[in-house]
Amino acid sequence: MANPEGKHIFGVVKVGTKGQIVIPKDARDIFDIKPGDSLLMLGDEKQGIALVKQDAFFEFADSILNAKEIDDSGEKE
Repeated sequence: MANPEGKHIFGVVKVGTKGQIVIPKDARDIFDIKPGDSLLMLGDEKQGIALVKQDAFFEFADSILNAKEIDDSGEKE
């Protein structure tokens, strides 16, 4: 059974004694994660943990902060 487009299962990782995990090579390749990159760890107690590249998160946040406001009629303010 194939995964839906853009969805991946990378396998199981184990947490080491120092709380470290290894990000699987396929995941590093797909998400262009290189040594020295900073990842932002997000958590939701019901849904789990997510890792996001820090620069991608800041680009997203910047686009939200710089977005034009649209009023209820659909007009830009």
